[in-house]
Amino acid sequence: MTTSLRVGTRAPRTVAGPPPTADGGPPRCPASACDLVTVPARQGLVAVEILRRSAVEGAAGARAAENMGPVLHDDGCDTLGFLVPPGTAAAWDVPGSTCTETDGRGLSLDPAPPVEGSDWLLPPGDTDLATDPAVLRRALGEAARLIAAADNCR
Repeated sequence: MTTSLRVGTRAPRTVAGPPPTADGGPPRCPASACDLVTVPARQGLVAVEILRRSAVEGAAGARAAENMGPVLHDDGCDTLGFLVPPGTAAAWDVPGSTCTETDGRGLSLDPAPPVEGSDWLLPPGDTDLATDPAVLRRALGEAARLIAAADNCR
């Protein structure tokens, strides 16, 4: 049985995403209040690698890695879920992905998997940082282009 991380869908609206913290750092995700961006596993894994790679490449990349929060995967390995700040779902419009408001429905930043049939790919650490939606949007776009290029080379 495959368990999807999707907890619903929502029509995108054109509203600004969540603001950064007062010190200009990545948005924080209060316990049990993050939204969840769900993507196909292949695209999500490539996006995680893009974010990790950019951290190694320099100061701008370090900012990208700093803005990557916990990532979930389902046991069927069909989807990955990136925790993003509350309010992201209101303006999320990336094709091939879904962003849902969780409103605290069973989602927590506890090391235990928050949803039955899922586990952490990147578990929460000592902070409650969420993935920066702008950084995630760029990484998912680059991942989609890389996958399309690879598929067209066959």
